[in-house]
Amino acid sequence: MRIVRCAAALFLLCVFCRFVFFHTMDVYLPTYLAKEGSFEESGLRLTVQDPEILRVEKTEMHDNYLKVTVVPGRAGETEMDLAGPDGEEQSCYVFRVDALKTVYDMQSGGFTGDGAVLAALVVFWFMAGGLMLRHYMQTRGPAYYAYSTIYSIGFFIFALATGVAMLIMTVMHITQPETYSMASTYGIINGAPVQFMLLTAPLVTAFAVALAVSNVVLLRHEKPCAQNLLGLGLSVLLLVGEWIGLRVFYADFSGSEWEYRIQNTFQNVYGTAFVYLECMLIGSVICGLRAAAHQPEMNQDYIIVLGCWFRKDGSLPPLLKGRVDRAITFWRQQKETTGKEAILIPSGGQGKDEPMPEGEAMRRYMAQQGIPETCIHAETASANTYQNMAFSKAIIDSINPEGKTIFATTGYHVFRSGVWASQAGLKAEGIGGKTRWWFWPNAFIRECVGLLQRRWKQEILFLLLLILFFGGLSMMLY
Repeated sequence: MRIVRCAAALFLLCVFCRFVFFHTMDVYLPTYLAKEGSFEESGLRLTVQDPEILRVEKTEMHDNYLKVTVVPGRAGETEMDLAGPDGEEQSCYVFRVDALKTVYDMQSGGFTGDGAVLAALVVFWFMAGGLMLRHYMQTRGPAYYAYSTIYSIGFFIFALATGVAMLIMTVMHITQPETYSMASTYGIINGAPVQFMLLTAPLVTAFAVALAVSNVVLLRHEKPCAQNLLGLGLSVLLLVGEWIGLRVFYADFSGSEWEYRIQNTFQNVYGTAFVYLECMLIGSVICGLRAAAHQPEMNQDYIIVLGCWFRKDGSLPPLLKGRVDRAITFWRQQKETTGKEAILIPSGGQGKDEPMPEGEAMRRYMAQQGIPETCIHAETASANTYQNMAFSKAIIDSINPEGKTIFATTGYHVFRSGVWASQAGLKAEGIGGKTRWWFWPNAFIRECVGLLQRRWKQEILFLLLLILFFGGLSMMLY
């Protein structure tokens, strides 16, 4: 809603500037006969077909072009002819004047006050990006674990890149309007997804290569399975996607006007889909890294420890041990700092190949590490992360529903677990345990896929809206 209000305010400002400051329009007509001097001495002839629609107020000679100031009259469409000293017509231009006295140059795409509109668009993209960044930076605590957080930081980057491209084009149009027309600016707006894709191509390529390397190392330590191949699959998808994009964007073209429109529409639709994937990936990575590094305040009443598979002899593997150790470390630091003893809730049911519930295995480990039995309340019925949160919340509500809660899990799992906590009605922040570097990237990609799993309908709908928007621009502007 803030972005919508900003857009409405900028629109009203453009309307105000148009009617207060912009009553005439400067038109730039290229001609090989133009040079510095007076228009009368050049011998060139400029004729408006219907002076009641459009009137020439002033003409200036420059190298290779004429700067013509025109004044609108009644609404309608008329032609402006430019002829050489011999009377031979050099070029013909079509102009339209609407009921509000706005002049439209049908060749260059320019119109009265177009510079102000471009400046407003630049401000809009930067303001939209700024609002997204502000929302991301101000979102703290349990509210941070939400899909809107991913969108905020991901599309902040997109808005920033588009705003920079628009700023460059606007400065060029205002300072060199004879060279950079509004038509070229339309191309910048319409091709924003393609430009973003090309701009981030080196970063995406480096990320894909690094992801593939970590996945190969992972396969040397873990057994091959679908989950352990996600990182490799995504790296191939990114590299192939960039390669296809470059082939599509730089392909030679020859054909009719409609074929050209179809080609550009396909380019922008492809770029939109790929950029959407990039934004979601970038947003997920940034949110995941920030969530894993977060350190909550040391005034917690409960610490939930999320379970996972453990060995048949009851001992904890490194992944689960890292989660429990992270919780115990926080528990001890809080006690040393504030004297407050939090209640530890190891959470996890019994799997088919497990000798006991995960919560019980973690409880025994905690007791071995010197945690008092009175500070441990095991939850032993849950079968997934959502149930971890929901069943642990039931224990918390039975003791003190107003108590402050955090959860401990592996670093890459913190953000997604926070989303599940929110959906279970539990207000909690997360802390992340360490894991091996080669395990982290692939596991984090799995978490990104998990984040989208329950929202695939919304994701597809949003992607279709983006495709319709930029695809429609392509068909209209080219």
